[in-house]
Amino acid sequence: MNYCKGKIAKLLADYFRNDFRRITHALEVLKYAEQIMENTRGYDYDIVIAAALLHDVGIKPSEEILGYNNGKTQEKYGPPVAEELLKSIDFPREKITKVSEIIGNHHSPSRYDYVELKILKEADRIVNKLEGD
Repeated sequence: MNYCKGKIAKLLADYFRNDFRRITHALEVLKYAEQIMENTRGYDYDIVIAAALLHDVGIKPSEEILGYNNGKTQEKYGPPVAEELLKSIDFPREKITKVSEIIGNHHSPSRYDYVELKILKEADRIVNKLEGD
């Protein structure tokens, strides 16, 4: 188990504060991403963990700036937030770039052939289906 999971989970909780719905959603996505990783090869664990936990951070600025959020606005506003959060814990720069690209593409047809993006999309799809979204 890598220490980064705890650090990023704390970033998530501190960022969303009392928005327990968003925090719970991210933790559920993480749970399914970890299950998917058990039968997957060639992924970077830290990138999957960061992307799973932070994939929806664009919701908050989208709602503050626009008054609403959707997949497109999450992809627009999420990457810069995730980058700042990850920089604050000295997450490796090259991994931040990939996490940012994944977050900026998790609702759109895949622009990147990253196994980590595939894992996130599948985990998010499962959780969204369970949540009735």
